[in-house]
Amino acid sequence: MAKSTDITIQSVANSTVSYNYRQPMKFGGRVVEDVCVLRTEIEVSSPAGKKKATGIGEMTMGTAWAWPSKLPSKITLKVLLELANRVAKRAAEAKLTGDPFQVTHQLAELRTLVVAELDAEYKIQGGIPKLAAMMALSPLEAAIHDAFGRNLKLSSFDCLTAEFLNQDLSAYLGEDFVGKYPSEYILSKPKPTMPLYHLVGALDPLSAEDLKTRLNDGYPETLEEWLQTDGISHLKLKLAGNNIDWDVGRIVEVTRICEIVASERTWKLSFDFNEQCPDEDYVIDLLERLERLSPLSHDRLQYIEQPTPRDLTIRTEMTVHRISRLRPIVIDESLTDLASLKLARQRGYTGIALKACKGHSECLLMAAAAAEYKMFTCFQDLTCVGGSFLHSASLSSRINKVAAIEGNGRQYCPAGNQAYMKQYAPMFRVRYGTVPTDLLGGIGVGFDWQPLQQPPEPEAKPAKISAPAPAVAEEKVAPAKVAPAKSASVKPDETKASSSDAKKPPKKK
Repeated sequence: MAKSTDITIQSVANSTVSYNYRQPMKFGGRVVEDVCVLRTEIEVSSPAGKKKATGIGEMTMGTAWAWPSKLPSKITLKVLLELANRVAKRAAEAKLTGDPFQVTHQLAELRTLVVAELDAEYKIQGGIPKLAAMMALSPLEAAIHDAFGRNLKLSSFDCLTAEFLNQDLSAYLGEDFVGKYPSEYILSKPKPTMPLYHLVGALDPLSAEDLKTRLNDGYPETLEEWLQTDGISHLKLKLAGNNIDWDVGRIVEVTRICEIVASERTWKLSFDFNEQCPDEDYVIDLLERLERLSPLSHDRLQYIEQPTPRDLTIRTEMTVHRISRLRPIVIDESLTDLASLKLARQRGYTGIALKACKGHSECLLMAAAAAEYKMFTCFQDLTCVGGSFLHSASLSSRINKVAAIEGNGRQYCPAGNQAYMKQYAPMFRVRYGTVPTDLLGGIGVGFDWQPLQQPPEPEAKPAKISAPAPAVAEEKVAPAKVAPAKSASVKPDETKASSSDAKKPPKKK
């Protein structure tokens, strides 16, 4: 039965801004040097509200992670932005109505239809991955929850009870959740503070000896410097997954540096293989070597992330049961719905990695499922910057069993945080290894959104050398009631193009 607090989408508008990374990031054999931020603003009406309310959502479009492909990243990005624009237009035209979960459920159905259209129209080999499609629509999903809360002048996290929702969780998660609501699986207030997981990418310099030239841009440039400046105690290591000597050497060296800089800290490590391991034995062998060569590294390991390929239906013989007896092992790229979570449990996974880029509703649903099934839960970001990071942090601060959050946008793309520095600087300038998530207890998704801010123009080169192009490329899309700008199509010859693989990391001597 409908409630007076239900919302109806009246308009949707998308806009984008792009930033260059201050240094490249490497993971899963891929190197990323820039990012496009997609912002969605919606206007909703409600019988309970005298005026229309506005909701906002943002997300970094991490195509290298969500859609690893032989297609150039500029093509996959254009396709995903076109997907976001078409769904936005239809969501407004359809006047989607209901509580936030009902509206985002209808949104997912629209997304499936538009994905099928784009696959056929552009003849995309293999089709648009579900994970990539979820990422492209995650700003709209966040905006829906944001608008719902702002319409009632409440935190959207206070609107997850039977008072506001028309259906319980069984409508989305099955009979195990009859009579249960999302509010039962989240905290009533954000945690006051949370430790921050700092990323150590495969190309990141660990010490001054690894630097060829300094950036001198005012930010730390090596792991040593980050440890000293931010006081961090949680490190996520991006590993090769196909070069065990390099992986072990990298881990041992990170631990050595941690001990030199601050041996008194209680260190936590996580290992991310980004699907690159050939089999379960690779991980077992790595852990055994660490136990012999660096007991500290072995003992500090908190969890292991997604060593297997994301499509769990392909290599059915590749399980992780033996690994799970040693450490929590979490599913990340494979986690797109309840069916994938259940399949992962069958394969031996004992935990999940939540990400705001998969959708606000999806995060809350999977958090409830993980809690019900007693699974280890962590929260990660997608090199989120500005509002997208604050949204990610706000979500993670409400989920009871999440002990730390990830935030590496400050490392690679601090320009994307500048609009929020006046009001939320402590969330981006980490001190004592933690961030004050109690700042994120406001209405909507928890904080005040700021306008997308363009990065500064690059400095001109010396005479006789052409000045570089601006680092930002901003695209404004008219409200969804008006036909969006035409997206670039995927030409037949472009679908066969391949991006060059990044060089493998050198073996540690």
